[in-house]
Amino acid sequence: MEFRDYYETLGVARDATADQIRKAFRKLARKFHPDVSKEADAEEKMKAVNEAYAVLSDPEKRAAYDQLGRGWQPGQEFRPPPDWDAGFEFSSHGFSPHEAQDFSDFFAELFGRAGAKGFHAHGGGFRAQGEDHHAKVLLDIEDAFNGASRQIALRVPTLDAAGRLVLNQRTLNVRIPQGVREGQIIRLAGQGAPGSGGAPAGDLLLEVHFAPHPRMRADGRDIHMTLPVAPWEAALGAVVTVELPNGAVRVRIPEGGQSGRQLRVRGKGIPGNPPGDVILDIQVVLPPADTAKAREFYQTMARELAFDPRAPHRS
Repeated sequence: MEFRDYYETLGVARDATADQIRKAFRKLARKFHPDVSKEADAEEKMKAVNEAYAVLSDPEKRAAYDQLGRGWQPGQEFRPPPDWDAGFEFSSHGFSPHEAQDFSDFFAELFGRAGAKGFHAHGGGFRAQGEDHHAKVLLDIEDAFNGASRQIALRVPTLDAAGRLVLNQRTLNVRIPQGVREGQIIRLAGQGAPGSGGAPAGDLLLEVHFAPHPRMRADGRDIHMTLPVAPWEAALGAVVTVELPNGAVRVRIPEGGQSGRQLRVRGKGIPGNPPGDVILDIQVVLPPADTAKAREFYQTMARELAFDPRAPHRS
């Protein structure tokens, strides 16, 4: 997928005001609209202009797009980094699914996943519940095991009096329930946009994502870990200790273990009903031959063990 520079498409600076963006769009629309333009590729250029304007005219889309950074060049091969929009707070009307159908794969990858929410009229007068707001929140895997109270800072994109994009920050104290999963929604009632006509405020919906962990990876409630073992533990079998966020467990390594073999410890993953499992990938780690004694051990094995790791019968 190719990166699209929406600022370059409209011919505006990255700090352009809303008014400057609107004027640039109108100028290009007059130039490339298929009903008036004589250029052969006017329709495609108009689509590109519409797409750029759909992003840069919306404070929320624009703030999220800016989060991707300034180092990308138009046409450069691009994939959005994981959780690139984490920490941004968006109203529920910020993304429109039909736009993703009309625009490029780049647009759809960034903005094509969320829906819209409408207003409702009730008898006796107009009442509209406040918009729900959405945000991604990065948690530690340990929070899923033990639960936690976390202070979360969210960025709310708005336009200032001059029409320039600014990010306001608000901080919330959030209780993280034990057993929370990747992708789960934590609903904070009444923390969205205020309602009108006496209707209640919307909610803030926090979508949970786990920050990268040096030892663990979550898959639902299951936890995947690499289990380093010594050659003699793999060959002879052993009982080893594995440290988990909610305590240590003892794991039996069967005799003849090999790198890549998996062990499953049932019920010791992320708590729930039922709880997840811990899946251990065995990784045989060789001691370095960095001393005379260690080299002697390896030389003895080379002489006395009839072992060929590349023999045809070995996988």
